Amino acid sequence: MRASLVWLVVGWGLLCCASASLAGADAPDAPPAYLVPVQIPYNAPPEAEFPEVEQATPAPDVLSEKELQRAEALLPLLEGRQELYIIAEFVHLGKPVVPVLVKALKMPGSRLRYNAIETLEIIKDPRAVPDLLDVAGDDEEVTRVRAHALRVAVRLAPREALPTLQTLVKDQADSIRQAVAFESRHVRRPESVSLLIELLADQEKYVSVTARESLWLLTRRVGPPHDWQGSTHEQRVAWAKEWKAWWDKTLKEREAAPNKPQSEPVS
Repeated sequence: MRASLVWLVVGWGLLCCASASLAGADAPDAPPAYLVPVQIPYNAPPEAEFPEVEQATPAPDVLSEKELQRAEALLPLLEGRQELYIIAEFVHLGKPVVPVLVKALKMPGSRLRYNAIETLEIIKDPRAVPDLLDVAGDDEEVTRVRAHALRVAVRLAPREALPTLQTLVKDQADSIRQAVAFESRHVRRPESVSLLIELLADQEKYVSVTARESLWLLTRRVGPPHDWQGSTHEQRVAWAKEWKAWWDKTLKEREAAPNKPQSEPVS
């Protein structure tokens, strides 16, 4: 509508100009014509009215016996066409449903267990960390499920997951070692630097490169320029020794540093 009004004003102006030109041709002594701008009143459209949305029922603080039985009955449905709906159901129940939800970590079906881990991540209850670490350390579990369980456990309780990270450094699955190299950057402890330096000498190149990136995020040390992407295993072993020598020296300097200044500051 606004565009139509603009074109109407433009057309009216052109018509006035043409009329003034014709009038000037017939009467040479006539005064020149001037255009007077006119503002057209504009009425804003009324604001839209939206109906009030009914608020969702708040999650209970403690689940009743009937709600616990219903939650256990929903566990097998974490894998199937309604899995997103079931995940939303568990998330709505909140932290009280975690003791029931961790039972799905031992149920058949890798997708079911993966969705259970995903639900625990959304609920964000650290009580699930021990069960998640058990899944991460299970050699018979699917690698994808193990890596996801490790990631969620580290995000929920980084220091509690540190012993498991140290154990999985020697895991046979290279994707698990790569997950350790990536997740260790979220555990800001000296032990994380040590296990990352150990992973620098990994047989798989992409594991070593991931450990190198995590080391930079933890220590901000660039180190000597090396071609990690085009390196061989022997080169990575030698470069890991360089990092270990630097880290041992750093730890000694930290232990030798005085806790308090030797002299009082000058005021």
